[in-house]
Amino acid sequence: MATSAPESSPGTADPTASAAFAPYVPATESPAEFTLKAVVIGALFGLLFGASTVYLGLRAGLTVSASIPIAVLAISVLKRLGGSTILENNIVQTIGSAGESVAGGVVFTVPALIFLASGASYFTYVQITMLTLVGGVLGTLMMVPLRRALIVKEHGVLPYPEGTACAEVLVAGERGGKLAGLVFSGLGVGALWKGLSWIFNLFLTEVGYSTPRTSQFPNATLNIDISPEYLGVGYVIGPRIAGTMFAGGVLSWLVLLPLLSILGSYITVPFPPIHPNFANNPATGLPFLISEMAPGQLWSAYIRYIGAGAVLASGLITLGRTIPTIVSSAVDGIRGFGAAAGGTIARTDRELPMSVVLIGTLVVALVLALVPGMPLQGNVLAAILTVIFAFFFATVSSRITGLIGTSSNPISGMTIATLILTCLLFVALGWTGDTYGPVAICVGAIVCIAAANAGNTSQDLKTGYLVGATPLYQQLGLLVGVAASAISIGATTLYMHQVFGIGSADIPAPQATLMATIVKGLLSHNLPWGLVLVGVFVSLTLELCGIRSLSFAVGSYLPIATTAPIFVGGLVRWWVERGSETTESDLGAGTLFSSGLIAGGSICGILYAVLVGTKSIGPFQAIGNVIPWFHVETGVAQVASAALFFALAVVTVRMAQRKVM
Repeated sequence: MATSAPESSPGTADPTASAAFAPYVPATESPAEFTLKAVVIGALFGLLFGASTVYLGLRAGLTVSASIPIAVLAISVLKRLGGSTILENNIVQTIGSAGESVAGGVVFTVPALIFLASGASYFTYVQITMLTLVGGVLGTLMMVPLRRALIVKEHGVLPYPEGTACAEVLVAGERGGKLAGLVFSGLGVGALWKGLSWIFNLFLTEVGYSTPRTSQFPNATLNIDISPEYLGVGYVIGPRIAGTMFAGGVLSWLVLLPLLSILGSYITVPFPPIHPNFANNPATGLPFLISEMAPGQLWSAYIRYIGAGAVLASGLITLGRTIPTIVSSAVDGIRGFGAAAGGTIARTDRELPMSVVLIGTLVVALVLALVPGMPLQGNVLAAILTVIFAFFFATVSSRITGLIGTSSNPISGMTIATLILTCLLFVALGWTGDTYGPVAICVGAIVCIAAANAGNTSQDLKTGYLVGATPLYQQLGLLVGVAASAISIGATTLYMHQVFGIGSADIPAPQATLMATIVKGLLSHNLPWGLVLVGVFVSLTLELCGIRSLSFAVGSYLPIATTAPIFVGGLVRWWVERGSETTESDLGAGTLFSSGLIAGGSICGILYAVLVGTKSIGPFQAIGNVIPWFHVETGVAQVASAALFFALAVVTVRMAQRKVM
């Protein structure tokens, strides 16, 4: 148990003992933390990871948390610069990780302006940078009153897998020995795996099977993205949450998808898909019939809206449950402010005063409503909506990341919910012209960026809570990270658009394309509300059965290729812990190794993005042509790649069974 001694592994506290938790660095000690070298290096990492995430988000429509790779890099870089404390390393990863989270929120939404009639004029460097800054600052400020409620009071309840894993990495780097060896072993294995599959193209990155459209059970799909970081995330969050997420994926891909295909086989007229990237059937010149659509098209056009409705409902339910804790936290914050005035507050409880949060939020609202050239200029209602939705989804985002991690946080689902609610109000007010589309997108963009940064901020604050950081310095560092990364995010986004063209095959920007489609559909009264409501009642059904619906709803929205490998990681954790009264978390070996897998896979994924972005990937992938049967879509390649993933799971089991002390 890690609740009594600093040398215990962070993040292993008993759910009932959060009050007795002792961080790695006690509150009575004050080692170097918010130093100039830590701030500068963190800002540089924010620039780098922000730019890299822009490419990944535009190309694949997803991002991976950068906290752990940055923590590993911080330990290495600062060691070469004369050494550092664990709290300095933590500040570096806190500042640097803000770039990744904010960039994800930007590329999921802001490029949607290109696809709107009057929105392209707002797609400029100044506008993108302003939206990035406003959303990032708002997400950081919103997490200040939530820290006590979600990080401190629910310690041991919300695992915050990546925040906990990042703390493990920092402690391992501080102690050295077997702990550091386990982390860096995982990092090496994860990087090697990702490099061989993505960069050198030696084997498949995804395996799976879909039943034929003409079968008795058409389009049932089970795919697995065999990435080491997903396996690592599943291990860290454990079998219960991973299994619940996968259950949501089973509903979407193995129940609803075949059911829609069976019913669609009797529909002889096109049922227009929602996704705008579907070309017409070349044989008929008409939109595809449901019976002619591939599983991915069906999911994007129909099933995804059911998942979005489920996320919306479960998010509202989650907020309702959280409100009492938030109120209690606000009271504690007021008392804490008084204690700070008397000089009695502990170092590990110091944070931005509530007065700064309130004034900062007011300033953000005024900037949105008054800054010339912004779509929200003069629209006070839109500015107020933005702040309200940002607070709501910052809470939801933090709780979701507390359960399943930042990489699997369905930020786009929350943005869809924001756009739906915003556009409904606009329609009720008669704001249905082309000029209101960019306004709705900007509301959604700021909320998306704020929610993404709030999720990342909560992970960082969890890491800081475990290692004994000062929350005030972390919050200031996050603001520095947002400001630094905004510089590269705007420039990179515009550069990618100029070179490839956002919406092209090279960078399809799937999330932003979907957002534009939703806004157009809502403002023109053409959104499939039936599908959204199906998802709402799926979550309500689970709640009536006594099941917390959030993890399930997230799984129903994400591709099954994402939830399946996370489930495999959860099964590995279950196998390690089976029949043992002492859980693996008391030993820490599996969590440390899995943290390395996440770090290695993430770093190599970013390297892949750089190679592709600089058009240097060709010579590396040519190596894969030596044994094409391993990476070409054949049965042999599927079996071989699946066998390699099974071998990775076995390696993780063996590493988790090691003693670390």
